Parts: sequence; structure tokens; C-alpha cells
Amino acid sequence: MEQISVHADITVIGGGLAGVAAAIGAAREGARVSLVNNRPVLGGNASSEIRVWVCGATAHGAQKYARETGVMGELFRENQYRNPEGNPFLWDQVVLDAVRAESNIRLYLNTDVRKVAATGDDDDRVIRSVTGWQMDTERELAFTSSLFIDATGDGLVGDLAGARYRTGREAHAEFEEEWAPEAPDDDMLGSTMFFYTKDAGEPVRFVPPSVTKDIAATTIVRNRPISTTANGCDYWWIEYGGELDSVRDAEFIRDELWGVIYGIWDHIKNSGEFDADTLTLEWVGSVPGKREYRRFEGDVVLTQHDIMNQTRFEDSIGFGGWSIDLHPPGGMYSDDHGSKHLFTAGIYHIPFRSLYSRNVSNMLMAGRDISASHVAFGTTRVMATCAVTGEAAGVAAAICARESISPRTLATERLEQLQQTLLRRDASMLGVPWRDASDLALAATATASSTIQRLTTDAAGPAVDRQRFPFDEHDLAILFPVQPSFDGVDVLLDLEAPAELDVELWSTGGGENHIPVRLLDATTVAVEAGSHWAELPFTHLAPGGENAVVVFRRHPHAALVVENRPAPYGVLGLVSRTPRTSRGQAQSNAWSAEELRRRSPLLRVHGATTAYAAAQAVGGLQRPYDGPRLWSSERTTVDPSPWLQLRWPDAVEIRSVELVFNDDVDIDLVNLHHHRTPWPVMPELVRDYRIEARVDDAWVTVAEGSDNRTRLRTHTLDASIITDAIRLVVEATNGSEWASVVGIRAFG
Repeated sequence: MEQISVHADITVIGGGLAGVAAAIGAAREGARVSLVNNRPVLGGNASSEIRVWVCGATAHGAQKYARETGVMGELFRENQYRNPEGNPFLWDQVVLDAVRAESNIRLYLNTDVRKVAATGDDDDRVIRSVTGWQMDTERELAFTSSLFIDATGDGLVGDLAGARYRTGREAHAEFEEEWAPEAPDDDMLGSTMFFYTKDAGEPVRFVPPSVTKDIAATTIVRNRPISTTANGCDYWWIEYGGELDSVRDAEFIRDELWGVIYGIWDHIKNSGEFDADTLTLEWVGSVPGKREYRRFEGDVVLTQHDIMNQTRFEDSIGFGGWSIDLHPPGGMYSDDHGSKHLFTAGIYHIPFRSLYSRNVSNMLMAGRDISASHVAFGTTRVMATCAVTGEAAGVAAAICARESISPRTLATERLEQLQQTLLRRDASMLGVPWRDASDLALAATATASSTIQRLTTDAAGPAVDRQRFPFDEHDLAILFPVQPSFDGVDVLLDLEAPAELDVELWSTGGGENHIPVRLLDATTVAVEAGSHWAELPFTHLAPGGENAVVVFRRHPHAALVVENRPAPYGVLGLVSRTPRTSRGQAQSNAWSAEELRRRSPLLRVHGATTAYAAAQAVGGLQRPYDGPRLWSSERTTVDPSPWLQLRWPDAVEIRSVELVFNDDVDIDLVNLHHHRTPWPVMPELVRDYRIEARVDDAWVTVAEGSDNRTRLRTHTLDASIITDAIRLVVEATNGSEWASVVGIRAFG
């Protein structure tokens, strides 16, 4: 047996999206990384071996302005461009190419870590090395580094290192969680396998293999949906093993899942209840997609209260937004529904103290094994959120390795450094302002060729495909930013008969939210038949920025007038999905943006707004939070060559410029076939641009970009320049009527 020693600054064990994001995050901070994966492909449950679509904070549209940025955002956007049809094999290559693009990463596939060398007592342990067997090369590899990241999902490395962990469900009394059982138990979420089908165009018979189960003899036919049009993740409910040990009993669990898959297909093909003559199986999984096993204990255990209260942790390093999504331990054989969901009012925060072990000083966690209760795990477990924790763990590990400190020291003494580093990487940070003193832009005055100064969607010029949107069966709402105030709102309505409409003004209750949460005012307005502007006498003061929501209660004769083009960024139409009696419910899925997304409600907000000012792109926040948090020009029909400028009172020396473009994080992107967008590139992204510097009273182009389809662009100049002003000139977007920029930064 050949034995090889591999040394790096950081060793990441696990090549799911959490491990991939951790490795990339660390490598970009200059750390040498060993990425070790026990499968032949990267991506974990998202890979072509298992084929789960990547869910995250958007909760498939239930949360608004919630799509991840950073590494996960890059993967989403690249897949949208290269693989819009959701081919699982092409998705594998998107993930693999992202890893291969980082020269600081050495990738070890087919390498199963089985041994961990650790020293110290139970309260203070240190990992010295991990050893794995690379199956295809028949070599044993010993990995050493100063920091280790357990991104294995099941948490084998941490277990072998002696890290404290939890399994099963905590009792209600431990954290007083509403969804926790009265008594603790060993039950978990089960594992799932999928199958894909296709129409062969000719009759295909199916002879069931020996493993096939007679599902008609089970509760499945009665309790679960079976359809000829469903395949892949539509069958997420083919779940088993929640009452077993998902590791020790893995072989039995896999066989049971196989039996049910072939049983379902036998039922479809041979029961006579379905029109399935020409259908055949295209693919059946062989690796169960696990949901739950070990959860390591960090300095903070995330709980249901933290999720539902949207606790604003001082050490926030990312966010999630998927519902608390728990499944019955009996899985597909349970008489209960396959899942139950509890949504927050908006996205929630994840603390760094949940990403490192409380008793293994050089181990961080990434993905589904982070420090959380079983109930909180019900939301943190989804893969895009796992990638968010992975990137944060990787960046943190790189800082710790470079400066020879522990993750706990980073959390308690150098938190600002971690958060600002994550922001510079455009990671999924929420409500944390950019204030890195090395950014020269923070000392500049920002101006622009134009900006949205009055929020109106009633654009000058001819109407664009105006339509009626009735709200006879659902309450209707319009979300818009307020900064610093407004004094009245007009909304264009169309009524079949004169009516008095109940209208309310709400706040969102916090920057994380984009639905009505707290009632501010209410009135009744009389509107004549036909199309008329309803003048709403609402006023609101929010100097620091806030979102307001105007709510129209349903009326049998009323409709909103909308145009089939996007509104200014940050304006969103919402349709209620709950009965009127529950209108006070603060759950994001109670309001849908899908029906009116990229359709513009006709409104006029009285008073000037600074929500789109040039200064919004300097410092501040890098994603929507109490407003859009970006600079936006006027429509390009008014300002055809918009620019954003930084000017200093004295000349400065600049060597690099960083740009964060708007890629509309309200749009839900996925890797597989759940749904697809009509654009290969987000229309809001700036496509063609140039960066100019003022030298000797003349504007000189110092950098250019064309055919851009990414959010974060860094331009290192050929040589430093001495200037008192630079500007970004937008020559074209990828389709948007506005030029918009989230951030512009300059460094010496």
C-alpha cells in the first residue's frame, strides 16, 4: 500500500456544496486547501448521483429578495447560463469547474476518510491529521493542516475527533421549542432516492425486479401522490429510515427505497389505473440522499426561537430562509403528511458561533452538521444554506490559519475582520454594513448622471401592455421603499362599479422582511367605476430607510392596473394566500410575489426618495434590507449612458476597483428542472461598461468590461493611478431599463 502525506493550510472533508463553498472561500483568501470527497463527483445530494435540486433561502419564491450571493450565487448564475434545462451531468461540471478554477485547491475524489488523529482531553481537543483511502488509486493519504472543516454531512470526522454532537430530537423542555416533542428520542428525518422517467414513443412493458414492493398493500397509495407526470424531486416523499440509524442501517434503507421506487413504477405500469403504455424508467438512484445525522455543538446552538424571532446575532455570517421543514419519522409509510412547514416573516441570521466545535479547537463545521437543534436543523439543512455556512467556515478558517488563531478567538476578538472579509467576497450577508477602512470610496462623495428621485411606475410615454389584475378573491399589496419619508400614495385602480375599498398601510417589521407585518394606518377610499387614481392619505417617516406596504382588502368589483414590465427595483406586488381572517399572520408564504413578479403596479409615491441615491452604492449594505440598497439611474430612455462617480477632496492613489452589480436576488434560481427562468443572464446585471479616471482634467478609460454576466467584478489596473475622481459608465445592461449598482469600491 502506497502511503502519501498531504499538507495544506486547511483540509475540507466533504465535497457537497458546503464543502465546495468552504474550499473556494478559503482558497480565495490565499489558503492552500485540500478538498477531500468520498464520491467520484462533487455536489453531494445535488450531484448527478442523487439529483436533489438546490433549495435555499428563497424557499422557491416564498421569501422575497433572498437568493444567495457569494459562491452559491456564482454557481446558480453559471448554471443558469450554461445549463438552463437543468441537466444533472452538466451541473456536475459547473461545480467541478468552480473548484478547478482555484489554483489553491487540491482535489481528492474517491477518497474516504476513515481515521482521525486527535490529541487533548474531552474539553479541549486538537485534530492532528485525517487519513483516507483513495479507492481508484489504492493509496492511503494522510492529510495534515492547522484547520479542518467537517463538511461530511454525517459528521464522521468530528465524531472520530471526539467533538461533542447531538442526534435525534431534543425534548421540548431543553429549548422550549414549540415543535419539539415532549420527550427526547432518536428519531430523525429519513433518506430519499429518486427516479426519472421518459416517453419512449412506443409501448414498453415493465417486469418488476425481485426487490419490488407491493405498494398497494401499504399506506403509500392512500397517503401519497402518484402520477405519470411526476419524477425526480416530485417524489421527495419517498423517504425512509427516520426511525432507524441512517448510517448503520444504510444498506437496508437503500434496499427499502429501491423496493418502493420499483413498486411505484409497477403500480403505474401494471395496475391499469394509469395511461403509461409508452413510459419507461430513464434513471433510478442508487445512493440515498440523507437528510440528517450528527449535529455538532458549537458555542451557540441555533434553535426554533432564533429562526422564528429572526435573532440578529452580533456574529451573523449568513442567512437562511427555507421553512422549518420537518418530516414524520415513519417517512413514506406514515399516515401523516410527508412534511410540515413553519415559515418566518422573512430571512433569518446564522451566527459564526454555530460553525465551530465547542471542544475541538481547530475544527469548523459546514452544512447540515452545524450547531443547531433538530427543529432549527429543519431549515438550515437545505443545500444553498449549507453552502452559505460553508463559505463562511472556509473564509474563517483561512483567516485563522494565516494569523495562527482559533475560530473562537476569531469570533470573540476579530469578528469585524471576518464579517468585512465576507462582505468583500460578496458572501450572503444580511444587515451587516460595509465599512472596511481600506476602501477609498468611503472617503469620496458619490454622484451620478441620474437617479430615481421620485418613486413612480407611471412612466412618461405610451402605456406598456396595461392589464387589469382583479383582487376579488385575494387581498392585494404593494411593497415599496421609503427613505426618508412620503406624503401620500396614488394607485391606479379599475372598478366595475363604484365601491368603497378598505386600504391599510403596514411596515414589514424589520429589514429582513418584505411582507406586511405591523399595521400603521387604515382608511376607506371611495373609487368611481372605471380606471381612476385612488389617492391614499398615508404618510410615513423613515429617515434611515424602511419598506412600506399598502394593502388593499379584496373587493368583488376591484382590480389593480399593472403594466407588463418590471417596476423600479424594490417595488413588489403581493397577493395574499391566506383567508382574510388570518391577515395578521406574519409568515412570508402568506403573501405571494409570483403573480405580479416583473409586472409593474401603477403607483405614485409623493415626496422625494433617496432610496436609489448614488451614495447607496458606497459602504452601507450589499443586499435589500429596509430598502433596495443600491444606486439606480433613471430609465435609460431618459439617461442613455448613465454613470456613477466617486470624487475625493484630494488626489488618491488607486490600483484596483471592485464593482458589485445588481443581479436581482428576488429571482429564484435552481440547478435542476424544478423551474427555469426565461433569461440566460439576469437582465438587471450591467453588461458593458468602462471605468474612467480623471487625470490632468481629462477622463481616461482605465478598465472595461463587456458581456458581463457576473455580480462581483474586480479590476486590477495595469499601474496605480493618481486621481481625484473615477466613474463607472454603463454602456448597456442585459435587458433592464435601469442601470443599477450595489457597490463600488476603490483600493490603493
